[in-house]
Amino acid sequence: MSEKLNVLFLCTGNSCRSQMTEGWTRHLKGDDIEACSAGIETHRLNQNAAKVMTTSISSKT
Repeated sequence: MSEKLNVLFLCTGNSCRSQMTEGWTRHLKGDDIEACSAGIETHRLNQNAAKVMTTSISSKT
């Protein structure tokens, strides 16, 4: 069994794009990659980003 690759997506605010990139990486390659996101400023989960991702995943099934 191989070790997972650790990846950090770093953004100034960590308010949308890096959160989405972390989520997509976990969704698509979670068996191979341990993804995290961070930023200089603290923000909560962006609900619009989560909604877009959920809608996109739902439309694929």
